[in-house]
Amino acid sequence: MLEFIMSIWTVITNILKFTWLYELTEKLVEGVFKLSMDTRLGSSVHFFIYDVIKIVILLCIMIFVISYIRSYFPPERTKKILENFGGIKANIMASLLGVVTPFCSCSSVPIFIGFVESGIPLGVTFSFLITSPLINEGAIIVLIAAFGWKVATLYIITGVVIGVIGGSVIGKLKLEKEVEGYVYEMTMGEVEVETLSRKERIDYSIGQVKEILKHVWLYLLIGIGLGAAIHGWAPAEILSKYAGPGNPFAVLVGVLVGVPLYGDVIGTVPIAEALIAKGMGMGTALSFMMAVAALSVPAMILLRKVIKPKLLIIFTTVTATSIVFVGYMFNAVLH
Repeated sequence: MLEFIMSIWTVITNILKFTWLYELTEKLVEGVFKLSMDTRLGSSVHFFIYDVIKIVILLCIMIFVISYIRSYFPPERTKKILENFGGIKANIMASLLGVVTPFCSCSSVPIFIGFVESGIPLGVTFSFLITSPLINEGAIIVLIAAFGWKVATLYIITGVVIGVIGGSVIGKLKLEKEVEGYVYEMTMGEVEVETLSRKERIDYSIGQVKEILKHVWLYLLIGIGLGAAIHGWAPAEILSKYAGPGNPFAVLVGVLVGVPLYGDVIGTVPIAEALIAKGMGMGTALSFMMAVAALSVPAMILLRKVIKPKLLIIFTTVTATSIVFVGYMFNAVLH
């Protein structure tokens, strides 16, 4: 009986680890494309096909599940929940809600206005805005697929901590006067929180799967394509020397490079996976990914419409500094 249970568990583990897909892709590359896995081209083609199929399967399953849960937390309900908390508890709750209600950067302005207009403290609002793009279901899924539960869990925890710390610092600085005046003058009004039926939640979840895949497929293919190229051709010794955990400036450079870039966090994970495989420090790669997600140029341009330059600079500095610290921590813990 014990042997039977262990064999069943082994099968389940292999399915979740996508061992079957790895071997199937290997047969495809060698049998159909006639490419050896020992060559750069063969290993790159395998990396691309394997990662695309694996990530799409995981995305479809997990986006549906998480979207179903998220259907209970529309922006109006999120705002009502935050109104019931104060102090550091409010920052923690805001960051946690940012995980389960991940809005894209294009939603940042109306959400910001809605939160401020309803009287939610500025620091609490920023805790939500920092965590929301930093942690989303797609990033979590791809992280699990690429690095396993340990790294994904650490990423989620540190992402929440960054949101709490960033929002708390901004709140302590009393920067309400750095918000554009028209924001306080706007009245968005109360919006009734709609109660959905089970069928409506399922339809919503299916719609989210389609919508998110439509939004990220190009970034995903580009990211996996770059990752495949790095996997096959990037010189491991150079990356290990200059971007490995032993270089004290690697994380700082990774964040500085990531800040001005625009891209979806999902598309940056395969790049990070390939860079790490070539010798880049885990913290360096993940901090680069965080910087792209939380501090992209479009998000900053949108935020500038509702906050003044001083607050925008403080927000960017606090968030970037937190990400740098997390990067060094990842390099130390996961070295």
